Amino acid sequence: MSRTSRRTFLRGVGGAAVMLPWMESLASAAVSASPLRMVQYYVPIGVVRRAFFPGEADHIIPKGNLGNVMKSLGKQDPTFRVAPLGKLTPTLEPLEPVKHKVTLITGMDRTFQQGTDVHAQCASCYLSSATPYSIDRSAWPLDRTLDHIVADHIGKSTPFSTLEFSCNSHRDNKESIYFDNISWFGTGHVAPSIRDPQKMYHRLFGTSEIEHYRDVTSLVLEDANGLSRELGSQDRQKFAEYFESIRTIEKQIDRLESMKAELNKVKLDEPTAAHLPRGEYIRVMGDLLVVALQSGLTNVATFMIGPERWDTPFLFESLFEAPRSHHQMSHNQTKFIDDLAKVDRFYMEQYVYLLKRMDAIKEANGHSLLDNTLITYGSGLGDGSTHQYNDLPIVVGGGGSRVRSGLHINMPEGTPLANLWLTQASLLQVPMDHFADSTGQIEALRAV
Repeated sequence: MSRTSRRTFLRGVGGAAVMLPWMESLASAAVSASPLRMVQYYVPIGVVRRAFFPGEADHIIPKGNLGNVMKSLGKQDPTFRVAPLGKLTPTLEPLEPVKHKVTLITGMDRTFQQGTDVHAQCASCYLSSATPYSIDRSAWPLDRTLDHIVADHIGKSTPFSTLEFSCNSHRDNKESIYFDNISWFGTGHVAPSIRDPQKMYHRLFGTSEIEHYRDVTSLVLEDANGLSRELGSQDRQKFAEYFESIRTIEKQIDRLESMKAELNKVKLDEPTAAHLPRGEYIRVMGDLLVVALQSGLTNVATFMIGPERWDTPFLFESLFEAPRSHHQMSHNQTKFIDDLAKVDRFYMEQYVYLLKRMDAIKEANGHSLLDNTLITYGSGLGDGSTHQYNDLPIVVGGGGSRVRSGLHINMPEGTPLANLWLTQASLLQVPMDHFADSTGQIEALRAV
């Protein structure tokens, strides 16, 4: 097999592999289209509704800066079904640069099954949406999750059929696995997420024979440079940018590891991980996700931005001077309304970071990585304070010509979240007549 015909792999000492993104110079007749992909970006604890949802600001006007901002937004007509995505609320404002490539969906519900913890169920059952009491062998309405069902169809040709990312840097295991995992092979069989950027890096690029080497890309650089001589000028630039992105990730991981080592020398009230910069941690994991999608390591991934009901604090470095617990703040919205809204916006900013990174990457079909991926922001709670399972915060990004973007779709009250999962499976060409408690598809999301 020639080097260019096996463009997806560059092999180095001991079997290390770095996969390459699509390059025009190496294109062949076999490359007719880019793969379809799916990413689920999960946010814990729900959201501050009046800062996220258009029209809810007038229900309660809190004191402080947030109340002044929200008061000016006005109230939305609750009877509409589809409209252009208009003036963005404070939490949604970071979406402005990519507004034409996202759609806000409101009115999606899940039914809570009594007898299990609210936070654990909202996370673990988010992507299965099984009908309550339909799973006889479990106290949880938890079945095989959407990511694995989709991967059965679009993940067979990739080294990893699915990848599970978690941005929970803590190791205290405060809660059960149901609070910290949204991906499940089936009832009672979790697909364990990887929390540590270094461990995820080694899973993507490392081998057991050469684990003592820190920089895996050094092992394949000579072969890679030989290949680069066969590329056109634009592809040589793309090639250089790709490897530079990997080296940048390595440097970021090194920085975080060094910070951990220094923090371990200091006596702290909280775990060391509580003092790691939250945004940097999330973005490093996000960069690893983008590289995995770009290079064909996987077509399906889940990205859990944080755990449910984990009172161990995080350092939201751009927001607060000391580590804070998202869950604890959520149960005192009267006092922490402005701070909670800042956290929601912070998580939206990380989502937008991923969208921008993916939109900047051109693929074989001439569209961007974002256009070739459905990447959905969502939470299993509509409100972290009241624990409501109705009207969940959902934003669908990407999808290219397959979806209608730049819209606000307001579903009729009681529409199952499973309708969205069924729609996405259909958009990804997965043959499926129904999913969990679905009652139909969201036709307004489909371009055709």
